[in-house]
Amino acid sequence: MTTPGKELLFLALGGSDEIGMNVNLYGCDGKWVMVDLGMTFSGSQYPGVDLVLPDLEFIEERRDDLLGIVLTHGHEDHIGAVRYFAADLGVPLYATPFTATLIQGKLEEEGILDDIELNIIPMNGSFSLGPFGFRLFPLAHSMLEMSACVIDTPYGRIFHTGDWKLDDMPVLGQPSTEEELRMIGDEGVLAMICDSTNAFNAAESGSEGSVKADLLQSVKSAKGRVLITTFASNAARLQTLADVARESGRTLCFAGRSLHRIIEAAQANGYLRDMPPTIDMREVDALPRSDVMVVATGGQGEPRAALGRIAEGNHPVKLEEGDTVIFSSKQIPGNEIAIGVIMNQLAQRNILTVTEKQAHVHVSGHPGQPELARLYDWIRPEILVPVHGERRHMAEQARFAKAHGVPKTIVQSNGDVIRLSHDGPERIAQERTGRLVLDGDTIVAADGQTITERRRLSWYGLISVAIALGANDKLIGTPEIRLHGVPIEEDIEDFIDEATEAAIKAVKDNKGDFEQLRESTRLAVRRLATTWTGKKPIVDVIILETA
Repeated sequence: MTTPGKELLFLALGGSDEIGMNVNLYGCDGKWVMVDLGMTFSGSQYPGVDLVLPDLEFIEERRDDLLGIVLTHGHEDHIGAVRYFAADLGVPLYATPFTATLIQGKLEEEGILDDIELNIIPMNGSFSLGPFGFRLFPLAHSMLEMSACVIDTPYGRIFHTGDWKLDDMPVLGQPSTEEELRMIGDEGVLAMICDSTNAFNAAESGSEGSVKADLLQSVKSAKGRVLITTFASNAARLQTLADVARESGRTLCFAGRSLHRIIEAAQANGYLRDMPPTIDMREVDALPRSDVMVVATGGQGEPRAALGRIAEGNHPVKLEEGDTVIFSSKQIPGNEIAIGVIMNQLAQRNILTVTEKQAHVHVSGHPGQPELARLYDWIRPEILVPVHGERRHMAEQARFAKAHGVPKTIVQSNGDVIRLSHDGPERIAQERTGRLVLDGDTIVAADGQTITERRRLSWYGLISVAIALGANDKLIGTPEIRLHGVPIEEDIEDFIDEATEAAIKAVKDNKGDFEQLRESTRLAVRRLATTWTGKKPIVDVIILETA
């Protein structure tokens, strides 16, 4: 059992070997602190599930030694799991004002706001948690108030970057300067825990302020209605789009609840105050098509988001031939097919689409190699620990850092316990990690019985067999056979006849053992289904006994 002694430990429970679901633990003098508590979105591997959560068993067993949770910024992959675990962990939360506002909304929706201690830390603020001293340093990102953490311990200083980039024109907020970051390096940094998302990118991510010119030109050149989709959380992009609407003479409309939530949270904290008047999406059709600019969610192909419904014609905002949709976002890996579906729906109606491949309408919020190199030079860590990336991203950042002169690197995975020291780093243990899924209102194991069976159902289908037995275990009537998702259609009656005969034979051969009867019937019907289809469906056998 891992317990930190007179040493400094790092342990990721999520966010390493993957992009999303960031959960990072630091251990020192018997105590732990957590940096970020995020989630990720589901894919086809978890049928019927939208959200994937980290398995926190390791720290739940040590909750008495957990001092608090520090949230670097408000993206879902950094704060999305707070609403599901904060009450059980029972420790204080620490966040800057904008991030705290987003967290408050989540806790309020869960009905637990009054049960959680949420500490609002000012920008550039400091606080202590046991042997850990925290200083927050704002860095540029595609989210307001992204704060790196400088963590002071008796055994060395950590620079935990969170998500970041370097940006000379950030539009909103004021990131730390080169001089301020160099001062951190001058104080000495044992280890930098660093974002790896764009480690393969040879170019800089680009400034947020640089997208305005092409966005404005794209809108001005459009003939009909314009819809722009972007990440709802990027308040700086929303400010740019508001300016584009004003300068192009178009009336602005926001379509999507998440957009309104971000705008309200930003305005509550002093941002997005210079916004033009907007109209409700139900008022759009009352204006000439060339006078409107709609900003909508759904650029990642989410079917229930505004753009997906608009593309289907199932939304108050209507698009028609000659209109333009601008994707002011990049395709997140894994979403290509869903985005392609929407683009094809738009193309079928002769609606023009503009992406970052056609115009400079998007920049990333994560650092490319030139930015990584500059931060290495400023912070000058002894050790680099890549996080926030798939294995290939983390391995590439480690390679790049070594080539750039960082003395030591270590590529770790979720569950690896890393001792950080001047004669390290050293992998000293491996703890169990895993994934949970939010299935409806219930949290279950991602690799548990529920999801495993549902996955098998989605792959193979289900056959139900009902058998009624009377006195002396004699068959009553005929077994009932039902198929669900098994690829037998035209000849289904013939299959059911054969399956019925197989069930009857199993009853005749049985010696009064119900469990044996259930298993022999299951195997007989499944073998028959495999012969017919090449698949091995789930076979559920129900035995009814009557007096």
